[in-house]
Formats: sequence, structure tokens, C-alpha cells
Amino acid sequence: MTNPSVQSQTDDLKTPLWVSIVVILGALLTITGAVISKLDPTLLTNGSPMTEAARVYADYLFARNLALTVMLLFLLTVKARQMLAGFMVLIALIQLVDVADDLARRAFLLVPGLLVFAIVFLLGAWRLFGQAVWHVDAWRASEES
Repeated sequence: MTNPSVQSQTDDLKTPLWVSIVVILGALLTITGAVISKLDPTLLTNGSPMTEAARVYADYLFARNLALTVMLLFLLTVKARQMLAGFMVLIALIQLVDVADDLARRAFLLVPGLLVFAIVFLLGAWRLFGQAVWHVDAWRASEES
């Protein structure tokens, strides 16, 4: 015989399937950026020759994206919902800063994809937090912890 309250607590700890799919797709997109920056960084420069400075920044992109991907997948795997939600907000914020930068440079091609990526990650974080990410209580540890 199962205890309904234990079953309810177990269900509350599960990450919804759609959020897991979003995290995995986001991780794939992020690792793709890392691989491109390492294997063929001229794709990041629209085919322009790579300077030493551009190479350094491509290496920074590789390190950042690899670390983000590893943490996303780790937090998903260990079911660290609260931390995963916070990490999803961080990644969405990175995308929104990229959008602002692209708009300032009048590079409109990537803006729609970046916006969708950011919005879907924010919706996933909202679902994991159980409330909107702009509510301060979403960021505080629950009393049950």
C-alpha cells in the first residue's frame, strides 16, 4: 500500500518531460556553439580571417559553452530542480544580452531564435520554481528543505 502524501512529494520532485526536453535541446545548442568555436571559429566571423584576439574570444566561448552544457545536464540528471531553474534563468539572460547586442549591431538574423530560446528557458524555469522568476520567493530555499 502506498502513502498518497509520499506519492505527491515524489511527483513534485519530478522534472516535467517538456522541461527535460527543453534542457536537453538547449544543451545541444550550447555544445554546438562550443564545438564550432573550437573546430571552425571562422564560422563565428562570417568567414573573415581569424586574428589572435578573435581566437582568444573563440576559446572563451568554447569554455563558457562547455561549462554551461555540463552543468545543465548534471543538474537535470541529479534532479536539482531549484538549481536547474536558476541555471536556466542564467542561460536565458545570456541569450537576452546576445539579443540586445545583435540589435545594437543591426544583426537581426539570429534575434528570433535567441528570443525563442530565452523565452522557452524562462518558461521552464518558471515551471520548476513553481512561480514566476521575477518573484523573490522563487529564489529562496523552501522551508521544507
